[in-house]
Amino acid sequence: MRYIFVWGFTMLFLAPIFGQGGIDMDSLENLYTQGIADSQELIEVVEELANHHPDAHKKVFYSDILLDLAATNEDPLTLYTGYFRKGNALLELNEYSEALSSFFKGAEMAIEEERNDLLGKIQIPIADVYSLMGNHENAVSYYNEAIALLRKTNDSVSLASALLNAGDEYSKKDKFDAALALFDESGVIFERINFRLGTAYNIGNMGMINAKKGNNELAQTQIQEAIGILEEYEDYSPISEYLTYMADIYADKQDLERALIYAHTSLELATKYEMRDEISMAHDKLSEIYELDGNTEASFKHYKDHIKVRDSLVNLEAVRSAEAERTNYEVAQKQAQVDLLNEQGRTQRIMVLATIIGLVLVGLLAIGLFRRNRFIQKTNQVINTEKERSESLLLNILPKETAKELKEEGRVKAKKFLSVSVLFTDFENFTRYAEALPPEKLVESVDFYYSKFDAIMEKYGLEKIKTIGDAYMAAAGLPFPMQDHAVRMVKAALEITEFVKTAKENEGDEDVRFNIRVGINSGPVVAGVVGTRKFAYDIWGDTVNVAARMESMSEPGQINISEDTYALVKDHFECEYRGEFSAKNRGKLKMYYVSNPSAKAADKEATTISASANK
Repeated sequence: MRYIFVWGFTMLFLAPIFGQGGIDMDSLENLYTQGIADSQELIEVVEELANHHPDAHKKVFYSDILLDLAATNEDPLTLYTGYFRKGNALLELNEYSEALSSFFKGAEMAIEEERNDLLGKIQIPIADVYSLMGNHENAVSYYNEAIALLRKTNDSVSLASALLNAGDEYSKKDKFDAALALFDESGVIFERINFRLGTAYNIGNMGMINAKKGNNELAQTQIQEAIGILEEYEDYSPISEYLTYMADIYADKQDLERALIYAHTSLELATKYEMRDEISMAHDKLSEIYELDGNTEASFKHYKDHIKVRDSLVNLEAVRSAEAERTNYEVAQKQAQVDLLNEQGRTQRIMVLATIIGLVLVGLLAIGLFRRNRFIQKTNQVINTEKERSESLLLNILPKETAKELKEEGRVKAKKFLSVSVLFTDFENFTRYAEALPPEKLVESVDFYYSKFDAIMEKYGLEKIKTIGDAYMAAAGLPFPMQDHAVRMVKAALEITEFVKTAKENEGDEDVRFNIRVGINSGPVVAGVVGTRKFAYDIWGDTVNVAARMESMSEPGQINISEDTYALVKDHFECEYRGEFSAKNRGKLKMYYVSNPSAKAADKEATTISASANK
């Protein structure tokens, strides 16, 4: 089904007004850069940039500025707008968890101001995000809440949006009658307010449902009408999808020649505008029609192209799904805060009413106080439980001392460490594997290696920093300095390469095993926590950059170390000089491959580490 308004109906509603030359973003940015004395005019300019800038990252940037201005002016309605705009921008960037967090904060503002119209409006994009994440139950729940609130307001635009998106959600579950009933109501509203783009989507979606139900004549009329309107707005994504349904209709009529024309037109349009979902859909439709026409060669070619594009999308979805799993708690916590605020708002209204009545009947006031006491007890229980869960999650992503500083100070000061060793690893030909493997198999294979790497880091007292796709980054000598950081890091690297080698040699028929490159550099770094909501412990500096270069210039199965690391470990390991490379601002840097630890040094080091552990 064609899903629209996923970034909030306001964006699409305003696009026809402002998107065709009505607002010059360059002029607005110049105006902001030059400085605006009037605070209200400054807020208006920043809000326009946050809403209409073509770069989603810039939208986030200006939304944050709008939130700062609103906080300074203690303006809750502008805070609501800032969170709404930021959520839209984050959703455009597929940052689902962060988008939900922003929308929930906007909902808090609406509840505090007792603005049910604004609360209903922001619940639409919340439902949209849950729909995109595949959470049908939450999506339907928020759509229904939004519709119930918006029916009590004069905001016809937002009500039509909620009805349309709720209908789309039902159609995804093949609940066609319920979807058509919602589309009928939203269509009446779109016609009344003369919003033609909304009417086009509404009619087009109804046409796709009728095509699925076998009502081909009605479906053809509706889809053609929708395409005619969408061409006026140059909105090609839905046109491409609707064309595949037109191909279905003519295929059902055995007019395969015309069916192929519609399907090829859909593919050409999708290819021209790089719409990958629609490209996959068009190839699949062409494969079906060519099969009906008896042209097996063409059918097979388009089917392969469909699978290739689809699998690339599936792999991308797998990465998004993994990210959603890692941040699931954050989303649940923010939703709990909004629910709690809703409950507090209702309790406050009850208390006001109880106070008024209490002037006449003291007994009713006592009952109200008793109910409030019970609510506070339940709230404290919820807060204590969530606090314990937050503590556990925080220690999972930050070193213990860093987490302690964050809780006590509210922030973490960046610290410079004069001598640490930084390791990077990378799997050979990982991109080729990622394109060919099913997403579940790819994630299973990477987890097989990273779980072992984590255990090795813990064994040698090293700190895992992060993973970026198939790259693994760790450091030795922080958050607590250690004199033998380079030796420990090289030992860990040797154990990693040996594990990877053994896994490759024992690879089973169902296993996916890689070769690995390792690079290590030693020197000073700056370490600290980045972010204000989803914390991450990270390190920066030229030492990190050189370590990454060491890895990229290494070879499969080898540990490539810099001259600085070599100076620290040469008495403990056999190393082979392999040449120099030019580094920016550093000149020529020497590189060495680590061979094997010398027997004497290895025995000595093992004894030292064992003695340290016994202490």
